[in-house]
Order: sequence, then structure tokens, then C-alpha cells
Amino acid sequence: MMARRKIRGRDLAARIGITEQNLSLLKSGKVKGVRFDTLDRLCAALECQPGDLLEYRPGDPDPG
Repeated sequence: MMARRKIRGRDLAARIGITEQNLSLLKSGKVKGVRFDTLDRLCAALECQPGDLLEYRPGDPDPG
């Protein structure tokens, strides 16, 4: 989505108020969750819907 909107990670991170490192973790899928307000700001900045950014991947249930 960032490529479609021609926006760099540094610029997007600054626009939505998170660090470049946190944006990188979100992009790589290495986080277990995202706050709704962060998702809202991402969608607003990228002019998209949450489904454009999220993908469901079935996995092992959490044993915890």
C-alpha cells in the first residue's frame, strides 16, 4: 500500500506518530497485535481500508 501511495516509511511513521522501527515491525508481521488507533491512522494516511493492510494467517492456538 505504501508503494501504491508512493510514501516512504520514514514519512508514514512521522505522519501517524510511531517510530520507523515500529512501522517496520508492523510491515514484517512480527507483531501480535496493533492498536485500533494506530490502524485508524494508517488507514487515514494511506487512504485505504483495514482489509487492505491486514491478512489472516491461521496458526497454532496460543497454549497460554
